[in-house]
Amino acid sequence: MPDCIFCKIASGEIPAEIIYEDDSVVAFPDINPVAPVHVIIIPKNHFVTTLDMSEEAPGLFGSMLRASSEVARLKGIAESGFRLILNTNADGGQDVFHVHMHLMGGEPIGKLRAK
Repeated sequence: MPDCIFCKIASGEIPAEIIYEDDSVVAFPDINPVAPVHVIIIPKNHFVTTLDMSEEAPGLFGSMLRASSEVARLKGIAESGFRLILNTNADGGQDVFHVHMHLMGGEPIGKLRAK
């Protein structure tokens, strides 16, 4: 998708601090964090919403979950805990229309604002 910022990050066209990458997903810091650790995990392929991805490539959700476990370990929050959020469509809070998962942690969950 030519105008998608997340596609440009995944392809390397826009530089980002890559925390984790494998054949199917990329993880990088959120530019507007709401927690001490706030990482975005995206599939490299463009899917507009979770509805599209669950129809076309449901196995990618497993890849994103595996990536979240590794990112939590790398960021030192696996043992203390973290929150995962997938927003779908505008009323669900999705503001970038490329499937993405928020991984947030680094402080007690009651102090985090859900985004």
